[in-house]
Amino acid sequence: MSPSPASSPLQEHAYRRGPRITAIERVVPDHVMPGLLLIRIHTDAGTVDGVPVIGHGETYYAPHGVASVLHDWMARRLLGADALAIESHWRFLYERCTAFGGTGAELRAISAIDLALWDILGQLTKQPIWRLLGGPVRDRIPVYNSSGGPLYGGRKPGDASGQGWPGHGDGGKPGPLEDNWKSLNEPAELAQELYEAGYRAMKLWSFDGVYQQSGGLRVSWEDIDRGMAPFRTIREKLGHKMELMFDGHGFFALPAALRIAEAFREIQPLWLEDVIRPDSVETIVEFRQRAGVPIAVSEMLVSRDVYRQVLNQRGADYVMIDPTWVGGVSETRRIAELAQIYNVPVLMHDCTGPLTLFSGLHVSASVPGVTYQETVRAHIASLYPRLIDDKVVVQDGHIALPERPGLGVRLLEELFDTNHPQYRITRVP
Repeated sequence: MSPSPASSPLQEHAYRRGPRITAIERVVPDHVMPGLLLIRIHTDAGTVDGVPVIGHGETYYAPHGVASVLHDWMARRLLGADALAIESHWRFLYERCTAFGGTGAELRAISAIDLALWDILGQLTKQPIWRLLGGPVRDRIPVYNSSGGPLYGGRKPGDASGQGWPGHGDGGKPGPLEDNWKSLNEPAELAQELYEAGYRAMKLWSFDGVYQQSGGLRVSWEDIDRGMAPFRTIREKLGHKMELMFDGHGFFALPAALRIAEAFREIQPLWLEDVIRPDSVETIVEFRQRAGVPIAVSEMLVSRDVYRQVLNQRGADYVMIDPTWVGGVSETRRIAELAQIYNVPVLMHDCTGPLTLFSGLHVSASVPGVTYQETVRAHIASLYPRLIDDKVVVQDGHIALPERPGLGVRLLEELFDTNHPQYRITRVP
């Protein structure tokens, strides 16, 4: 397969300089996280310190569609091209997606590619990505815990497809790291456990059950009491020692969302996140104006221009970004710096995969406006060790800056088993 011709002189250098991309490899690790797509981009750069220069990337949701875009279409641009022409590849691929939206599988594919190319650059320069982005701006990254359990986002026993739906994760059961179950049934005990482990902020999604049973068009006062109970219990037992946040997963219409926000005023949350689905910028702005509590918007925005509209219209107290949905490290950095202009702090999203977490850490280490990195301790302890070659260590509510070159971790070699039914590789002829 030959690379497609460049569209302009701006793009042509991508085929003349630097180490070439020789193969694109992917797998869906459906035995661990069936919604996750893992990729490796191979080069002819040889080895650095005896290790082959291979870039690692990922994205989440509908992985099979993303994989098709990557192998059947974007590979035409990448194979044989300069692996270090990160911005050139990003812009070329993005411009060819925008004709039909550019915010679905195509942008998730660009995100995975972008992570892998930054990883290659870091390996070749022997630097972590945050140094290449101009960091450090801090010594360690503050994190909070999202209350998902080990199977929230992972394979569920007895589920033939393995893939869940956004916001409809596993409800959990009693047991170690079952934070989703515990947040609803033993919230004060969970908050105390997290506090003793060094966390000073935690997020719950206690209205998911309300939505699943009653829908999102209205909420009764009984629904309010049910959803607020865990927050009230934590405040009663721990006071304000623990910052509390709420994620509504975009389930509620504006009237219901406003009733929920009114109830949260007594809790004084750090923020409410995605109580309404962010389909309409005008509705986001109205919700923030009437909520009476800080509002975080939203890893679901995806497009930089929508972030710009929300910021322009004063629709957010915090901006939340997922690096493997918006366009990788490159676009995450741009959106985070855009938010800085408005003096709006940035949050990094991760409930989706280890390289999403690490890419967020690198941006957090290099952009002063980032205030928190999301973590799911159950994923860090139970799922991520089955995917990457190093441990994620949370200490005193922080993660240290990654020190290894590139992303700082590598996907496990054994995941890319050529006999795996979800494995594929596309090579330069």
